[in-house]
Amino acid sequence: MAATREDLFAHLAALGIGTETLEHPPVFTVEEARSVHGRLPGAHTKNLFLKDKAGALWLASMREEVAADLKALARHVGAKRFSFASPELLLERLGVAPGSVSPFALLSDTGRTVSFALDAGLLRAPALNFHPLTNEATTAIAPADFLRFLESLNVTPHLVDFAGLAGSDPR
Repeated sequence: MAATREDLFAHLAALGIGTETLEHPPVFTVEEARSVHGRLPGAHTKNLFLKDKAGALWLASMREEVAADLKALARHVGAKRFSFASPELLLERLGVAPGSVSPFALLSDTGRTVSFALDAGLLRAPALNFHPLTNEATTAIAPADFLRFLESLNVTPHLVDFAGLAGSDPR
């Protein structure tokens, strides 16, 4: 069953994690989301739901300004060629629609069928900004608290230097 925004906030509260949430009109792209950034400090993200050639599912979260080199990412994490997963699969596995995907949606992946690649550069930001299961809001969370959230789900992120991937060795 897909987690709701209320489920997410209750989960975070049970962990003693404080967040700040900004309500805004729905945004579907990084470009549209930039219109609300000025009101929330910290790193803003783009989040990609991916499927590799072998059928494995991945969520990749990176700083919005970093290029997403899917070929290099697949090579780096040992996956077979990545492509974008379908909206239907996104809804089935993470319980969110396109435009709303974020690592908070891993709360719905109770079977732990989605691997998570996290931009290591995000952890140096004062706050991380993700959609709280809807693209009508953005929630800021401290990096240490975000890692506690992942730990509470038994999710170990694959830390990736997304900025350095493009120049990585193609072997």
